[in-house]
Amino acid sequence: MKLKIIISGPRVHDVGYRVFLLKQAMNLALPGLSTYNWDENGHQEVVALVEGDEARIAAFQQMVEKNKPELVEVSKVTFEEYSGEVGRTSEVAMYCSFVQLDKAIPLLLDMRDDMKEMKGDMKAVRKNTEATPQILEETKGLREDIQPGYAMQFRQVFEDIRAIKERLGMP
Repeated sequence: MKLKIIISGPRVHDVGYRVFLLKQAMNLALPGLSTYNWDENGHQEVVALVEGDEARIAAFQQMVEKNKPELVEVSKVTFEEYSGEVGRTSEVAMYCSFVQLDKAIPLLLDMRDDMKEMKGDMKAVRKNTEATPQILEETKGLREDIQPGYAMQFRQVFEDIRAIKERLGMP
């Protein structure tokens, strides 16, 4: 038995619909599956051609009616008998793998470049962290430079307080 399924809606392309259909076909051990994206008068369509025994085709049809990938927006699903050629499910699996890799490679390259940039930033942070002991030592040195001046100012204040206490007869 062969069946043509047309899934149409405002968002059925680039949301993983063909991979979703492939997974379901493989779960049902359907020997034949071909899928492709199509635009019909400005409307997105996913077309699936399926081949297998009646029970498996019926199960696949029910699954398509009840389930869909998370991000899709479907307006209509139609089913019609089909008599043409249907590719092997394994060939669709290979094709889908290549399509997904083609989408993933630019993203992976961007991630790699971002990681290189982050490594450069981390080296700068580490370099600054390595300088921290030197900065702390310089700060401590500045504190010691300031202390004698403060001590002289406070010495005069303490002498004045002592003189006032003596006049008042305080120990």
